[in-house]
Amino acid sequence: MSQDQKTVEQFVVEGLSCPSCIRKVEGALRENPKVGDAHLNLSTQRLSVKWANDNDIGPDDSLLVIDILGKIGFNAFPLREQKSASDEKELRTLLKAIAVAGFAAANVMLLSVSDWFGADMGENTRQLFQWVSALIALPAAAYAGLPFYRSAWNAIKNKHLNMEVPISVAVILACGMSLAQAIQGNGETYFDAATMLLFFLLIGRYLDRKMRASAKSTAQNLVSHQSFFANLLQDDGSVKKVALEQVNPGDIIHIGSGERIPLDGRVKHGSSEIDASLITGETTPEKVNVDSNVFAGTINLGQPIEVTVENTSGATILDEIIRLMENAEQNRAKYVRLADKAASIYAPAVHLLALVTFLAWFFVAGISWQESLITAIAVLIITCPCALGLAVPVVQVVASSRLFKAGILLKSPDGLERMAEIDTVVFDKTGSLTLGEPQVDSFDTATVSELQIAAAMAARSSHPLSRAFVAFCEKRRIYPSEHIEQIEEEAGLGLKTILNGQEYRLGNREWCNIEDESGKTINQSEIWFVSAAGRNVQFTFKDKLRSDAKECVDWLKGNKLDVIILSGDRMPVVKEMAETLGVQDYFGEIKPQDKAAKIEELKKSGRNILMVGDGLNDAPALAAANVSISPSTAADISQTASDFVFLPKELSSLIEAYKTSKRSRRLVYWNFSLAALYNVIAIPFAAFGFLTPLVAALAMSGSSIVVILNALRLNLGAPMNSERIKQ
Repeated sequence: MSQDQKTVEQFVVEGLSCPSCIRKVEGALRENPKVGDAHLNLSTQRLSVKWANDNDIGPDDSLLVIDILGKIGFNAFPLREQKSASDEKELRTLLKAIAVAGFAAANVMLLSVSDWFGADMGENTRQLFQWVSALIALPAAAYAGLPFYRSAWNAIKNKHLNMEVPISVAVILACGMSLAQAIQGNGETYFDAATMLLFFLLIGRYLDRKMRASAKSTAQNLVSHQSFFANLLQDDGSVKKVALEQVNPGDIIHIGSGERIPLDGRVKHGSSEIDASLITGETTPEKVNVDSNVFAGTINLGQPIEVTVENTSGATILDEIIRLMENAEQNRAKYVRLADKAASIYAPAVHLLALVTFLAWFFVAGISWQESLITAIAVLIITCPCALGLAVPVVQVVASSRLFKAGILLKSPDGLERMAEIDTVVFDKTGSLTLGEPQVDSFDTATVSELQIAAAMAARSSHPLSRAFVAFCEKRRIYPSEHIEQIEEEAGLGLKTILNGQEYRLGNREWCNIEDESGKTINQSEIWFVSAAGRNVQFTFKDKLRSDAKECVDWLKGNKLDVIILSGDRMPVVKEMAETLGVQDYFGEIKPQDKAAKIEELKKSGRNILMVGDGLNDAPALAAANVSISPSTAADISQTASDFVFLPKELSSLIEAYKTSKRSRRLVYWNFSLAALYNVIAIPFAAFGFLTPLVAALAMSGSSIVVILNALRLNLGAPMNSERIKQ
């Protein structure tokens, strides 16, 4: 696990109600010297806590976070302990409250209609109707309002205010004043307004929680693909079912037909077909044989196989994907920061506006304090910044889920924003435009001993050519030397080692100091091995273009995006590929640091760069670009420095990410506009007394629903794929 992963802990926070909760939670945690930073996502209820000093972290520090949040009225628990039933329990509770409030509202409304239109109704009958309304409304309000009362009480108890406070005040005052009016036997009652207010607010709360639960379901569904046990092969040939924590690298596990593979590994015995759609996005079963890689979460569809474990529990590609999904929304994107800032200014402003409304109606207009208070409460209810708070997170959540379904993992919280602004796409060649699965095409004669040393060196590298060379040696039953300890790698150039006082090198022509004396142009990738005996051995490779590379490049150019190829490969190889793809700007034989420098140069000229690279040798370039995307492999998914990671083998993932980002930005602007328009229209109406608390509740809930429905438009239309590019 990386250092960053060690210093960040995830929690689930219960009791969140509105954007003001974000400021309270984050502010309380940041006051503690042990906490370096804290970020809370309202939509997913996920809290990310980054410790100030990794060395000071103790086993009880999770309890510290839980205790801090408990003191300000929130329940929290580590993400790993999350129970999937918690969301269902809350939704069931809200449904019961809606049913009670709806029943009471319908019956009280019938009695109120009789009261309103019964001009010839006797006073005794009117009082009877009011008392019957009280008997129905008071117990219903006491039960149905509990979600709001609890949150409001926790806020007041901890010397804070949230948007549940005015809602609770509105209901309690409406019921209290109505009861007083019924006892006195004169005036109007507001039982109908109280129950209807709760009914519509609860509907809005239920839809909001339903949306949040749906937002969290993607990562939670991934957890369901994890196994907790493995069938460990014993020395005597028997199979023992053990917990995953008891399995070590190198152990052999048995995978029966139809069973889910629990850990990453390599097939040791048997052949079968694997449903790898969770990892690759491909629905067609994948054939595996001896030495084939298999990954946790995939399903064995064919014959039983035996697998040598390589990545144990917590380190599998499925674990990494889950971590990426859970962390994708923890930091603050630009639009989220803007919405939070607006909400922080907005909340005290509306409380002040409600106070001014009460004072103006009571002292200036001279109406009764009851009516003045009702008008002020309507202002508090209608100005709840829920729509503003949901404007960005709900779009981000829907976009993340859509991208994941298309096999794209969003790692950076503001990646969508930056992706929407690009005008230039820079491709690496190997592993990006190509599949990164080169095969040895031709080679010079070498001794077995030389190949063993070269294989040992290549085995220490994650470069595609190194992996291809190791596979080439293994097919010939030539295995790495075990006595080589010190091997150094220069990213993008090659490897070297000292053995028995002699230096060996494996890498590109420049790294191995090979001069091209033949004058021949080689349109293939190559690596050289320089032996202690002074022999220079050449290996050439062929790599296959991704199936939709040409269509993808044509689509990008057709949408007014410039396309550039930056590659460390030989210029003839790069030129041939560029001509095949129709790319005019290309550069070959570029070192990793030079790629980053080239991107900086392009940025200074006003370009917004998307870098597409394999995430290891291209790390400097990925970091230098405005936004970056990488293909994933089991070896480098945890090492990539990119903002997006795509799982399928097609480049259509790149287009899907770009189109989703553009649509997301438009929807965020729409949501901000809708929230602003709602407040511009609603606040004056409420302040001037044209809206009752009931109508205010309808308007407030309606604004949140409109924002959510607008964000869900992002799911309309099928994801981009190779066939759609060609259409």
